[in-house]
Amino acid sequence: MPKLSVIILTYNSIKFIKSCLNSVFIQDYQDFEAIVVDNGSIDHTLSLIREDYPIVRLIENKMNFGAAKARNQGIEAAKGDWVLTLDSDVVLEKGFLEGMIKFAKASEESVGMFQPKIMQVDKKKIYSCGIYLSKSRRFYDIGSGRFDNGKFDKTGYIFGPCSAAALYKRQMLEEIKENTGYFDERFFFLVEDVDLAWRAQRKRWKAKFYPQAICYHHGNSSNIDKKIRQYFCFRNRYYSIAKNEGLINYFKKFFLLLSYDFPRLLYLFFTNKHTLKKIRKAGSP
Repeated sequence: MPKLSVIILTYNSIKFIKSCLNSVFIQDYQDFEAIVVDNGSIDHTLSLIREDYPIVRLIENKMNFGAAKARNQGIEAAKGDWVLTLDSDVVLEKGFLEGMIKFAKASEESVGMFQPKIMQVDKKKIYSCGIYLSKSRRFYDIGSGRFDNGKFDKTGYIFGPCSAAALYKRQMLEEIKENTGYFDERFFFLVEDVDLAWRAQRKRWKAKFYPQAICYHHGNSSNIDKKIRQYFCFRNRYYSIAKNEGLINYFKKFFLLLSYDFPRLLYLFFTNKHTLKKIRKAGSP
């Protein structure tokens, strides 16, 4: 039985998947299985994987079910004690897998989530050093867009990992699983990693940042429209707050949340057709 299951999502990923898989298979640490979950690619992603990487376990969806459901499919099929989620446009540095597993095993039992240092593809700026959740329930990728000048080289606790490259303890995933999955499938994509980390924190699981493990992330390789991403980010933030905050705590912070969200909602109302469409649908009989 492999100790680690590497789960990679693809969606028309022909430009990126080869570099991603090559970076996984050249690792010194080899006690892993690789699972690719494809969300209905119509390019040559599937044929490339079948021909060049027959060792990969391939789960083929006929349509795009979203990142949350696809990751859940991979986790359900996984056999490892540890689960590494990767986007298809992530490339690992050598020693990544061994470093992450060693760090995870040496950490306290209560730590169930681990974040590497995710760099942008220019190898100069940071993509994410983990998720930060503010008092106003805004979430940020720590260090995003900042130059990697040594400020983000210290191991420490964070709120949760960015699922573009995140290591999870299987024991924790099973404990926090809901009827909507490990990752809540209602989110489709975006913020599902925030929700998972929040649920884990509520059950006293912790997350740690390990900067010595480095990978590189292109970002939005599936070319999802900016307006769609904007809508899902806004909607899913409220899904997450509603689930994890509770009504009493939510209303305690109502005016703090309103000061940020009301102007944002107005902006989306007038500029984002997806927001308008959902509002009309909600008001229809």
